[in-house]
Amino acid sequence: MEHIIEIQGLTKDYEKGFWKKTRVRALEDLDLNVAPGQIFGFLGGNGAGKTTTIKMLMGLIFPTSGNAKILGEDISDVKMRSRIGYCPENPYFYDYLKASELMDYFGQLFGLDAQKRKAVAGELLTKVGLEERHWNRQLRKFSKGMLQRVGIAQSLINDPELVVLDEPMSGLDPVGRREIRELIAELRTAGKTVFMSSHILSDIEALCDNVAILRSGKLVATGRLDELLATSGEVQLFEINVKSITADQLSHVPQTVPGARVTPRPSGASIQVEGDGDIEKVLDEVKKAGGHLVSVQPVRQSLEELFVKETAGS
Repeated sequence: MEHIIEIQGLTKDYEKGFWKKTRVRALEDLDLNVAPGQIFGFLGGNGAGKTTTIKMLMGLIFPTSGNAKILGEDISDVKMRSRIGYCPENPYFYDYLKASELMDYFGQLFGLDAQKRKAVAGELLTKVGLEERHWNRQLRKFSKGMLQRVGIAQSLINDPELVVLDEPMSGLDPVGRREIRELIAELRTAGKTVFMSSHILSDIEALCDNVAILRSGKLVATGRLDELLATSGEVQLFEINVKSITADQLSHVPQTVPGARVTPRPSGASIQVEGDGDIEKVLDEVKKAGGHLVSVQPVRQSLEELFVKETAGS
């Protein structure tokens, strides 16, 4: 299958007001394809249309116009949904169910027998980092982070081909975020496709192969993450990190190497140059001053810088 998710011209309008209704466009003419076996990051500021898009893909709300397919089937196809998993941003479950009972319930929905349900539930609750002593505890006594773990576990109980996660790191502490990151990476290794939205850009940068960025309901950037972050079309910058020397000892470098910038560091200095032709010149000056090379690396914009640039004014 060439694409797991295919979106063409997807648009969603909402009615606003009581007496005099007006229409507000939450998503406009979205075209997007997600290839199999990758982790796809779906980004945007508050109100950009991320959750609206995900809810339409999941059949929770209906598009005003446009169409979409999942696993080659129209999003209105009910049978197709047995092959996907979904965890919303704020999963809500019946308060008086226990975590083990909830997992058993979802297992029944997917037709798993009792023995398989028990085995899979235990395996998944362990994978998402929920301690066994909490499995028979009522969900109303769970913290937001614990509910998030259960929500992710239930999204995997049917061994889905596609997993859709809306803000999966919401409410998790740093240890929990790391555990869920590792779990999501394992899904890609197992050949699954993950479509996830998140405000935590470091997680997106660590996990995702491709990303799409929305601004005010419109797609403003999409593609491979490494290509989007590359400084293509601009002067390539390089950062030279050195030790056993201070920035003051290198203050003359910008005179001998035009465009070079020297920045102090706790254990030495950093010199930024335009193009690789000046690297050897800088290293000669460092050697003369008694310094030692630590690293030379190309400078690229961060995902945060890309996100701010693309969503500015949204």
